[in-house]
Amino acid sequence: MAVKPTKSEKKVAYDTKLCQLLDEYTQILVVAADNVGSNQLQNIRKGLRGDSVVLMGKNTMMKRSVRIHAENTGNQAFLNLIPLLVGNVGLIFTKGDLKEVSEEVAKYKVGAPARVGLVAPIDVVVPPGNTGLDPSQTSFFQVLNIPTKINKGTVEIITPVELIKKGDKVGSSEAALLAKLGIRPFSYGLIVLSVYDNGSVFSPEVLDLTEDDLIEKFAIGVSMVTSLSLALSYPTLASAPHMFINAYKNALAIAVATDYSFPQAEKVKEYLEDPSKFAVAAAPVAAAYSSAGPAAVSKEEEKEEPAEESDDDLGFSLFD
Repeated sequence: MAVKPTKSEKKVAYDTKLCQLLDEYTQILVVAADNVGSNQLQNIRKGLRGDSVVLMGKNTMMKRSVRIHAENTGNQAFLNLIPLLVGNVGLIFTKGDLKEVSEEVAKYKVGAPARVGLVAPIDVVVPPGNTGLDPSQTSFFQVLNIPTKINKGTVEIITPVELIKKGDKVGSSEAALLAKLGIRPFSYGLIVLSVYDNGSVFSPEVLDLTEDDLIEKFAIGVSMVTSLSLALSYPTLASAPHMFINAYKNALAIAVATDYSFPQAEKVKEYLEDPSKFAVAAAPVAAAYSSAGPAAVSKEEEKEEPAEESDDDLGFSLFD
């Protein structure tokens, strides 16, 4: 008969496993495991098997192991994990794409009934329709101010009712009503709270950003830097082109208003002195239009509209 390991031996084995995972993996998802059952967690482990490992444990043990391992290896980046180990959390070590792994984790959610005292993670709305309950059950609906009517011997809800708001605790009446209606409003699973990647910690929302989103944010940043630089007359890579253009416009305005000239302003002054050159430049465009326009118009004029039928063609007159 195999001898069961002692409590201290289990702690040593857990510490060894956690340290090995920290050395092997550089990407970690910190997940909340509230209301997640053991069978559900086992299914998640199976779904992630291959490039990811799920590790659960007490926060004090995990913090101690991470702190000691950071001291032994000299890698202080591991210490960024310690502030994240708060509440009922676990660690998913992965070598795969972080976005794909987080999406895979989100698939393993199961429905759950509304238990008394539970904080609602979402709004719960009871839809209208026939409940299948007999008229003696109307007291539940009256307590919760839900409008009903009796239809064919059963209770029918008239309008949709927001029964529980997100963040509120589930009361006994709400839980009993949802149980009678067979509604399981909540779903639970591992929820990604934070992402650890090579020492950097960031929110999981970052994983949803696309290349277009990053380009848009970068363009907004460049625009702000450009505006600030122009307002301060401080040259930067972003503002320099605009400064050169503005300087050219100022020099051109002086050249046009005075006898001063420079090569880039001569052509502009030439146009202003002889406006007929504008007509010469526009002549090819006008010629092209005139070559196609009148021909098209003449063809339309050649088409004769069909003559309207007179009353004589109908075989009778207005006074017949």
